[in-house]
Amino acid sequence: MHDTIASPPAIRFRDRQIEMMHGAGGKASRRLIEGLFAPILCGSPAEPLGDAAEVHVNGPPIAITADSFVVSPLAFPGGSIGELAVNGTVNDLAVSGARATALVVTYILEAGLATEVLEREVRAMSRAACAAGVTIAGGDTKVVEHGKADGMYITTAGVGCPIRGVKLSARSARPGDSVLISGPIGDHGITILLARGELDLEADLHSDTRPVINLVEALARAAAPGLRWMRDPTRGGVATTLNEFARDARLSVHLREEAVPVRGEVRGACELLGLDPLHIANEGQFLAIVAPEYADAALEALHGAPGGEEARIIGEVREQPACAVLASMAYGGTRIVDMLVGDPLPRIC
Repeated sequence: MHDTIASPPAIRFRDRQIEMMHGAGGKASRRLIEGLFAPILCGSPAEPLGDAAEVHVNGPPIAITADSFVVSPLAFPGGSIGELAVNGTVNDLAVSGARATALVVTYILEAGLATEVLEREVRAMSRAACAAGVTIAGGDTKVVEHGKADGMYITTAGVGCPIRGVKLSARSARPGDSVLISGPIGDHGITILLARGELDLEADLHSDTRPVINLVEALARAAAPGLRWMRDPTRGGVATTLNEFARDARLSVHLREEAVPVRGEVRGACELLGLDPLHIANEGQFLAIVAPEYADAALEALHGAPGGEEARIIGEVREQPACAVLASMAYGGTRIVDMLVGDPLPRIC
């Protein structure tokens, strides 16, 4: 008998080359991941792809995630790439229902980078890891030619322990569920944009980068049986994240636009630049879908936790129109909220 050689998996990705938009977290990113990476590397996963995976290694399950950070500038009001790398990784685990226990990190350094800048970012990473309660267990360093890495890039991998009683899946959502946001949106993306100094705009604004695990655990203690799904709206913002949820759940999300917390500085900058705050990246907020009977308890738990005082219920899940996100506006009418198209803010996280 002859062994049968499996046919290579078919791919649906038809773009002829990779562009900046493929890294923006919107439609092009999803087309790349689902059309090329997933069929070759993951086959046909039972659940939609998320921010972390659960694996079993001769014992209880562990959560694992990986991330990369290419932010420009390296430091910005409220944070820097070293802090962002820790927070972004532990948050991906947190919204997947796990507390991070250890990270490994890789620094890709550009020749000519000042040692004081590298030391600043290593110290920032150490402080952020301490604040998040996670251990830096190891890593790697590479150096590339001058002009090839925006000073430095950082990649991470993180492992964590699942939070007891939390089982998350977009497919567990039901019509009538509430949509929660942990706080104001758009701070990180607009802060980075202003920090680049390319626009004649000034605002007293800081990135929202922070670990959200304590908020997630407070939410879980109050509402674990009714907690359906969570995600942090980073690249592509709230709009893209909720569109991904709606598509995976095969349901719709109806937002009350006036209920979405947006600082005046963010709203003003977006109006001047023609941007939608719902498309702007966040690094210290998360979205949650909660069963209606647990919504009040969930919101109260977030309000009672440090950093959750501005959490809001911003909408609800409905049956129709399937796979869509809509927003009702304060002056009346409803608009379709689509996924991000293109890349208005490259190298944001």
